[in-house]
Amino acid sequence: MENNKLHILIVDDDNRIRDLLKEYLSDNGYLISTSENAENAKLKVSYFKFDIIILDVMMPGQDGYELTKEIKKNNNIPIILLTAKGEVENRIRGLELGADDYISKPFEPKELLLRIKNIVKNNYKLDLNSSYFVGKAKINLSKMNIIFKEKLRKINMSEKKVLIEMLANPGKTYTRNEIGKISGITQERSIDVMITRLRQKLESNPKNPKYLQTIRGTGYVLWVE
Repeated sequence: MENNKLHILIVDDDNRIRDLLKEYLSDNGYLISTSENAENAKLKVSYFKFDIIILDVMMPGQDGYELTKEIKKNNNIPIILLTAKGEVENRIRGLELGADDYISKPFEPKELLLRIKNIVKNNYKLDLNSSYFVGKAKINLSKMNIIFKEKLRKINMSEKKVLIEMLANPGKTYTRNEIGKISGITQERSIDVMITRLRQKLESNPKNPKYLQTIRGTGYVLWVE
């Protein structure tokens, strides 16, 4: 994706930081919007499509942690947290709430730019008309099928959505909650059943999967050779 097609929302109560980041990222080809607080940010998210949100943690009113949690309930927009707190537990808290990355203040704008580029790289869009391989299983997303050991297996729309996301981000662990949002499935048991069915279509030994694995206590990950 080209930079000039990316729309970034900067949320920070510090005018200087907002203006600095807006100027720097605009000069690097991004479309930038800004908000000074969580309420304004939520209003803009409801009206516009953003590709990335850069979000300050310490703000008056609703803080960045709570805003991250609220946004991630309904959107899968990548979020980079800006925080002056360097403690490990605070960074972990942000990631547990769904943040995609964090950067501690003070920071160089160039470092933030690199973080943005990394997220873009890891969230590239798949060509749905191409075929993809997981091991020896051939996945055709447009035809919604998987060919494995000369057998054709159909996939449903929920399975397709999950495969699109996981194929675009191999090695990334997804929680059941995230998979539920992607697939539109709400019950955890139903999510587990869907993963089991996908394994049956992808794996030589579904009970001991090599590619679509469980990360104990966290969720699921897809490995692609």
